[in-house]
Amino acid sequence: MRRIIRNVRVLDPVDGFDAITDLGIEDGKITTRGPVPRDFQAEEILDATGLVACPGFIESSFQGHSPGHGRDGDLASELRAAVAGGVTRVVLRPDTQPVADTPAVLQEQRLTAESLGLARVHVSGALSMGLQGQALTEMAALQEAGALVFSQAKEPIRNAALLRLALSYAADLGCPVLLHPEDADLAAQGVMNESGLSMRLGLPGRSATAELVGIQRDLAVAALSDCPVFFPQLSTAAAIAAVQTARQRGEAVHCGVSIHHLLLTEQDVGYFNVHAKVLPPLRSLAERDALRRAVAAGEVAAISSDHCPWGIDREGMTFIQAPFGISAVEWLLPLTLRLVDDGLITLMDALKLLSSGPAEALGLPPPTLQVGGAADICLFDPEAGFTLNPVSGASRGRNLPYAQWDLRGRVRYTLVGGRVVYRG
Repeated sequence: MRRIIRNVRVLDPVDGFDAITDLGIEDGKITTRGPVPRDFQAEEILDATGLVACPGFIESSFQGHSPGHGRDGDLASELRAAVAGGVTRVVLRPDTQPVADTPAVLQEQRLTAESLGLARVHVSGALSMGLQGQALTEMAALQEAGALVFSQAKEPIRNAALLRLALSYAADLGCPVLLHPEDADLAAQGVMNESGLSMRLGLPGRSATAELVGIQRDLAVAALSDCPVFFPQLSTAAAIAAVQTARQRGEAVHCGVSIHHLLLTEQDVGYFNVHAKVLPPLRSLAERDALRRAVAAGEVAAISSDHCPWGIDREGMTFIQAPFGISAVEWLLPLTLRLVDDGLITLMDALKLLSSGPAEALGLPPPTLQVGGAADICLFDPEAGFTLNPVSGASRGRNLPYAQWDLRGRVRYTLVGGRVVYRG
């Protein structure tokens, strides 16, 4: 189908393009960025006056609960939420039920995603069987089944020798590895940031030092294998500084942060608010501000929603019992625009952190609106304000701590391969 998008402000972080113009789309690709030839016959013309067009966003940590039991959502519900948020690519976490540690699970995920025809879905293979860190998976077979990356989800590998072997195999296969850097013994099953607040609440604390020790070990092991490594969600400035030091040595390593760690603090746990339980945990105000400075300084490659929905039946759990995770992929753009409103980053910077930044970290070609690029496009109204109501979203998860927040930035259209997969 041929489409024309008229009178739209095009923002492309890849080449810095910023102008109000037209886009022509044919056969799933962008054929014109500028005045569309008069003989270009389009089946649909979208008047995008007042809207911004940018490359579709990439979510590097996406829990789709497929396979799973369904009560917390599935690929159908969660991909609808993704495209409603302008997300055109997602990387599935391997901690499904059962774990994505066999080719059969990855094939099932791919077939389900293809039948839905929403966002582009990249499957990740578990590094270790059952994510237990005891034995490696058949990594070559998982790559043949479609694994883009290998991942331990939120589980660190305690055995450094096994981690070295896993990274060496991944390097031979040319696959990046996503790691959750944490010393499991220091983390000690904590459920929130270790601080005076955790002591007053009587909750087991999770030390920030556990992340620093974990990333120092992981970086040292990764240097032995020359394997590209991506730490998608860091929560401390010290960990980001360690990554920057490694990058200065020429090592292939990237890091990201979740939007939650840039907007929230441990104080948002309040009186046992399970919607603010996330891993790594929300840190102190000083740590949050240090993370924001790191983002402003360009030391972070990607911002993610770290999407992990949980069904309504989890609401009655205690803070200790409740699972980690926040359901926010649909609201990633307006939440990130809070950083723009705060003067922390520019709009172009924000879009880079949501698109070409994560693409680089994952070893993907950067999404672009240049001629010849895939027509994976987010069209949003940057001035449309709204009050966030969790029940209005497409996700089956209602576990997010942003209810009644006043936000701006509404996605109006999402295109994947030139197809409109969402109309707001």
